[in-house]
Amino acid sequence: MRRSLAAIVLTFEAFVVFFAMLVAANLSDLPTGSVVAMGGSLAIACLLVVGLLRHRWAYVLGSLLQVAVVASGLVVPAMWLLGTLFAAMWFVFLVLSARVERMARSAAGVERAAGAR
Repeated sequence: MRRSLAAIVLTFEAFVVFFAMLVAANLSDLPTGSVVAMGGSLAIACLLVVGLLRHRWAYVLGSLLQVAVVASGLVVPAMWLLGTLFAAMWFVFLVLSARVERMARSAAGVERAAGAR
């Protein structure tokens, strides 16, 4: 469950970051290539982390990526809000999925114990 929720957040985040940077490229005083490269890099990083979520360390990488997306608000002010929303979803889903997985393991243990009697 944790992997699925994390993958959903990161995939949507990749699209939002990429399209936000395309818009920002037209509105920013920075060179268009720089803005698009930054947005493209963040979007690709999100998708790469989705592929790595079978490893525990990928969740740390995903958390660091949330910091980078929020920090992209320095270039695109709208990313302060969007990055914060995605970071909040990321951390809430990680906490909630860990609780659900713990409860499922606990319930499975109770069922095994009841079956052994």
